[in-house]
Amino acid sequence: MREPHPVPEAVVQLAAGNVLLEGNLVMPEGAVGMVLFAHGSGSSRHSPRNRVVAQALRRAGLGTLLFDLLSAEEESIDLRTTHFRFDIALLAERLVYAVDWMAKRGEAGKLPMGLFGASTGAAAALLAAARRPELVRAVVSRGGRPDLAGQALAEVRAPTLLIVGGDDSPTLELNQQALGRLRFEKRLEIVPGATHLFEEPGALDEVSRLAGEWFQQKLKTER
Repeated sequence: MREPHPVPEAVVQLAAGNVLLEGNLVMPEGAVGMVLFAHGSGSSRHSPRNRVVAQALRRAGLGTLLFDLLSAEEESIDLRTTHFRFDIALLAERLVYAVDWMAKRGEAGKLPMGLFGASTGAAAALLAAARRPELVRAVVSRGGRPDLAGQALAEVRAPTLLIVGGDDSPTLELNQQALGRLRFEKRLEIVPGATHLFEEPGALDEVSRLAGEWFQQKLKTER
């Protein structure tokens, strides 16, 4: 399904400490909120699964920013060593830079902001939410590792939705443990029959629906 009124993607660059990160920003007309995507486990802003979710969120009236948490050089190293994808502190730091950058972008920066994290990016999203409670108003995790956020889970004030595949038993158990450590508004949604990558027919559509409803509800109330 295509967006009824496609909006061009703007390629943007943002400075995160001593590196320059690239992203794709899309702002539908009349957007009610902005969602930043945090990729993980070797993925990037070109992740087909997250791009499907992003398109659905835009149909729901939300702007999206998909960007790389690692520089091109770091991604090259990570492909060989898998070192950076599990450096949650680094990923969260990069995401905080992106949140601050987004907050300064004129009218777009005034929109309530949410974070969508996949795999290890979910832990980075929760850490960033804990560090920027005044800016991050909602978090959604898709097949994520929220447990890797550690003690920061208890500090997250943003309403948090954890989405896990029903046939992804190891991740489901870790999400159930993380859910118990979140102290504020939270919910766990299980997509029946889905595995870790939600590749089954209709699984990603259900993720998109759940995420869209969560962000619409939590971000609209902040206007």
